[in-house]
Amino acid sequence: MTFFVIFTLPKPIVMKTKILTVALFAIVLYSCGGSKSVPPPPPSPQPPPTVEAKQVDSASYLAEGKSLYENNCAKCHSLYNPKDFSKESWKPILLDMQKKAEISDGQREKIYSYLTAN
Repeated sequence: MTFFVIFTLPKPIVMKTKILTVALFAIVLYSCGGSKSVPPPPPSPQPPPTVEAKQVDSASYLAEGKSLYENNCAKCHSLYNPKDFSKESWKPILLDMQKKAEISDGQREKIYSYLTAN
């Protein structure tokens, strides 16, 4: 019945109805869409830099490494001369001793820097 009524109305009323319907539909679509701001992705986690990457040459950093070496390693055995082993030889030694001395990765890196500084 409504189909018949729309087409029997005068042409200006039919056009106004169609325009209003399309306008209402456009308003509803626009309001539902909305602009959603997407937050930026979180920064990707970076692995901690190694001592070699830091290019550590600060005297205070090396002094802290020396202090850690003397205070932690001398508890269980006599201290080795840093020149007794090469840079590559110190790595597995420190990894093994880190567990026994219960020191952090950062402390191990400082000790490594001290032992391989010269």
